[in-house]
Amino acid sequence: MLLFMKQILFLFAFSFLLSACGGGKPETLEVELDARPVESIYNEAAALMDAGEYARAAAIFNEVERQHPYSQWATRAQLMAAYGYYEDQNFDEAILALDRFIRLHPGYRDIDYAYYLMALSHYHQITDVRRDQEMTSRALQSFDDLLARFPDSRYARDATLKRDLTLDHLAGKEMDIGRYYLKQGHFNAAIPRFMEVVKTYDTTTHVPEALHRMVEAYLALGLKGEAERVAAVLGYNYPGSVWYEDSFALLDPEARARLLENRPGFFERAYESVFGR
Repeated sequence: MLLFMKQILFLFAFSFLLSACGGGKPETLEVELDARPVESIYNEAAALMDAGEYARAAAIFNEVERQHPYSQWATRAQLMAAYGYYEDQNFDEAILALDRFIRLHPGYRDIDYAYYLMALSHYHQITDVRRDQEMTSRALQSFDDLLARFPDSRYARDATLKRDLTLDHLAGKEMDIGRYYLKQGHFNAAIPRFMEVVKTYDTTTHVPEALHRMVEAYLALGLKGEAERVAAVLGYNYPGSVWYEDSFALLDPEARARLLENRPGFFERAYESVFGR
């Protein structure tokens, strides 16, 4: 009897663990209401949205379009349904709804908000830099679309800030791969990753470290001249950086002396030699 109870408790604990770990994506609710006036359906959905019942609110906003597709309420209800999916963290459904909305209503007065919500739906799915960054790239493209089409939008400021964070995240992915190659001694594979950060993500916080890691990699390959030129670029742009101090300490005395001379045109020649025009 005791053994039987232990087995029951184990199965209960195991099933609880599975239910706790297998939350998955939010479910998409579907409802089908009896025919009603459009104002009644819209107001019910709006009340549910205010109450935080986002999934059901989205489903009922969809009913507005189903029952009254040509009413003045239908277009707004489509956007509100997308917002409901977004608030419910059902980002896949939000993206689908927003993509459809943008295609059907490109001239809508709040179309910039649809683009903004699309970008946020991608942005909130960004994963750790050690994982695939496809969603990060989609978020960047969505923010770029919004800022290119609506530079004066009320959402442009926040989109710009989040775009910068997205760029920093993509640069972080390159840095993570580059550090791995460096640690494994694959210096020729590491250098292009760090160079990509410097050339493509030059506004991010990762650039000083990327330059320093290039110095490390070139020195490990015995390419002292290349290491010195990269250190010159690092010192010119980030003279007070701890990464420059670390790179400076790695160089031999003659190279350090040349960097301290600060010869006219040396930085320009160094940059062009390493990174091209």
